[in-house]
Amino acid sequence: MTDRQNWSPPTFGVSGGAHEEPPYGPPGSGPQPAATPPAWTPPPRPGLIPLRPLAFGTLLFAPFTVLRRNPRATFGSALLVQAAVALMTFLVVGLVTFWALGRIDSAPLDEQGEVEAGALVTIVLSALVPLALSVIASALLQGVIVTEVARATLGEKLRLGQLWRTVAPRLWTLVLWTLLLGAVSLIAVGVLTVIVVLFVVVAGGTGIAVGIGIAIVGSLGLVVAGVWLYTKTSVVPSLIVLERRGLWAAVRRSWSLTGGYFWRTFGVQALVALIVSTVVQIVTTPFTLVAGWLLSLVDPNAAVDAYIPAIISYIIVICVSLVFGAIAAVVQSATIALIYIDLRMRKEGLDLELARFVESGQSGGRVTDPYLVADRGATPTA
Repeated sequence: MTDRQNWSPPTFGVSGGAHEEPPYGPPGSGPQPAATPPAWTPPPRPGLIPLRPLAFGTLLFAPFTVLRRNPRATFGSALLVQAAVALMTFLVVGLVTFWALGRIDSAPLDEQGEVEAGALVTIVLSALVPLALSVIASALLQGVIVTEVARATLGEKLRLGQLWRTVAPRLWTLVLWTLLLGAVSLIAVGVLTVIVVLFVVVAGGTGIAVGIGIAIVGSLGLVVAGVWLYTKTSVVPSLIVLERRGLWAAVRRSWSLTGGYFWRTFGVQALVALIVSTVVQIVTTPFTLVAGWLLSLVDPNAAVDAYIPAIISYIIVICVSLVFGAIAAVVQSATIALIYIDLRMRKEGLDLELARFVESGQSGGRVTDPYLVADRGATPTA
């Protein structure tokens, strides 16, 4: 007979292994149940988005959350820069136009043509001032929203001044990128226009039909090429700001990051733009119609007081357009920043770097910027 008190059950496999047989209990008790497998835990979400590759729906609606999460810094920045551009346009172009028209009215009849030509050139040149300001403002806003999305993903909330100071060292590279986009568009349209005009002038009557055909086909080709190039380079602002890259290094890396994800990148941006533009049109169209209707009721020979309701309605239209234009600018810039983060999560495991950054920050350890990539394309902080 064996001593039951000194008997111990045999072990199977490696102790603690994933495939270990369940141990026996005391005699007569039967086998013990297997250990409960660990429950599924969602990915960490310290801030704006969960730290995992983003679903299509998240990419569509997270940009609108950016507005709600930090409205003073995001919407405030957009409204401020757009209002500044509108005010500068009104002051510079408006005052120059008023002066030019007055000069035309007071010019002698024999000098009327020369004065009109000079006034027209002056008005056109004056428009370059708000145009330059608009380029700078657009670049600044892109950088601000990219920075806000990046820090909000980590659970941080920066104030407007902090965001502007963070973007300042990269502002002129962003301005250069904005100018490059505009220059490429102008050159492409200019080349097509010259080709069409040459066909019309050189070929005579038949050249008109050929020129029209070239204009239609060429315009469609430019649209397709423009959409393709814009999509492939759409994350350049994020790379300039977050990875501190030079212009051409950012273009090359954007081309690489969007590889294999062209339609996803294009689809998200197109749908967000469609949603935003539809909402803006629904809201602003009634105000525009009312303003036009009020103006049509005014007798052209009436006193200035009769125009006051129409003037007030147009001021309301401008204010509403500024507000919703600011919202649209924030949402579309945030979309590009989120696409950049999603692409790096999918291709480079950025979600793991972000999670480590958050954990290190919570434990008081030394942390480095998780968005930086150590290679020759990045430039040091200015």
